[in-house]
Amino acid sequence: MCELFIKADAAQWQSRTHSLRIDGVATSIRIENHFWDTLAEIGARDGMTVAQLITRLWHEAMDADHDLGNFTSFLRVCCARYHALIAAGDVSADLHMPIAGHPAQEILAREQQRRGLRVN
Repeated sequence: MCELFIKADAAQWQSRTHSLRIDGVATSIRIENHFWDTLAEIGARDGMTVAQLITRLWHEAMDADHDLGNFTSFLRVCCARYHALIAAGDVSADLHMPIAGHPAQEILAREQQRRGLRVN
């Protein structure tokens, strides 16, 4: 079973740092290559660079009053959720279909139902 993970490309778990500006403030984010690749895929689906996607995620999370004390963890979870939503069939695997084209509220409701959570 573990061979699927052990024999994967080791470059995927090596970390890389990207520097960017969010609202004019320079910041650096260090995460593993697998997550950079996933963020690039997510951004490309909606015509954004990785820096644009990260900035948008930051702004929307702040607008929702999320505590982003560990922003890199937030980004990793976004990537994991992206893959999980594709696996569940809630997000299209077609990389030409924008993420913004998916019905977010319906997807979130189905996700809550799968997890056995109360839907508001």
